[in-house]
Amino acid sequence: MCEPYRGLDNVTLLHHLESRWEVRVLALRPMLPWKRADWHPRAEDVRLQPGFVRTAYLPKIGHRLNHKLYARALRQHLDRIRRDSPTDIILVSWLFPDACAVGELQREFHHKFVAIAQGSDVHQYLRQPARKAVMKRSLAGAGAIITRSADLARRLGEAGFRRDRLHPVCNGVNLAMFRPSSADERAGARRSFGLPEFAPVVLFTGNFLPVKNPRALLDAHARLRTLPGLSDVRLLLAGGGPMEAELREYAAQLGTQPVFAGRLDAAGVARAMRAATVLALPSDNEGIPNVILEAFASGIPVVASNVGGIPEVHRHDFLGRLVPPRENGALVDALRAVLLSPAEHDRIAAHGRTFTWQATADAYDEILRAAISR
Repeated sequence: MCEPYRGLDNVTLLHHLESRWEVRVLALRPMLPWKRADWHPRAEDVRLQPGFVRTAYLPKIGHRLNHKLYARALRQHLDRIRRDSPTDIILVSWLFPDACAVGELQREFHHKFVAIAQGSDVHQYLRQPARKAVMKRSLAGAGAIITRSADLARRLGEAGFRRDRLHPVCNGVNLAMFRPSSADERAGARRSFGLPEFAPVVLFTGNFLPVKNPRALLDAHARLRTLPGLSDVRLLLAGGGPMEAELREYAAQLGTQPVFAGRLDAAGVARAMRAATVLALPSDNEGIPNVILEAFASGIPVVASNVGGIPEVHRHDFLGRLVPPRENGALVDALRAVLLSPAEHDRIAAHGRTFTWQATADAYDEILRAAISR
């Protein structure tokens, strides 16, 4: 369990389906042949008794092979489960290679399955002819494809996937964890990150990847500090990834000194929300990021790029601002407007409370049962 922040939305969904389904979990773990690893579930996931399946994976060059490598690794595990007790349906996340592997084995095991499109498996892979061809062929037998946003469903439909099998379902939010905070909770959260109690704070949480465009926030932070009323604005960056060294170096050049909080678990992200004045997400593309829904449930306004599924949930001005991607001037203007205006915390939180895991589980349950009956 070296990266416990991964896959939290999927396992949370499974916990909400446990009362309706007998759930068995297989977690595919791609590894190079010479690598060694020992996997363990989080304490709260032990009762799911996940089986960890090591599989070969060819980075960058495996467009036509990785789903077959995954299928080879899965074969004996699916066969054992089938012999132990009948399986009604398989729910598999990530279209490629995971769902494609399950689709490849369908001809052998004749199982029914539903795939989940996460985001990058649509945005990136549909632009890669080899992977797109594999996805269309291997997923033809899927009873349904659930997408995290309507935008992802639209893109798949335009790529030739059956529109009647595409079902947008938004993730839910842990409303006990992500909620409006008291003044004392806010002050305590800020102290934990070394932030002053009353300064405006811009929060970014996510992977430090070019598609997330975190560098734009360093530029925005530097410019905001020159504006009247915002000279003390702080930037809190929660996450990690290949751009971290670059971001630290660029911040030093700008002299802005953002707080790098590292990767946070769900409780840590909730604490960061309590410390924040606004969440900023200047991505080039997205599905519907959980962090936006969590910010809303926390009563925090959001400034985000007007891309992907974000405008499906960010529909009102009181929720913050949407800006064109890669337009730093618009990002600065939007952050300035939100930071200098009183936020409607209660109204934002009420909107956030509409995204419940119970509603998400209800939708999945209906789709899975329809796929079985079909």
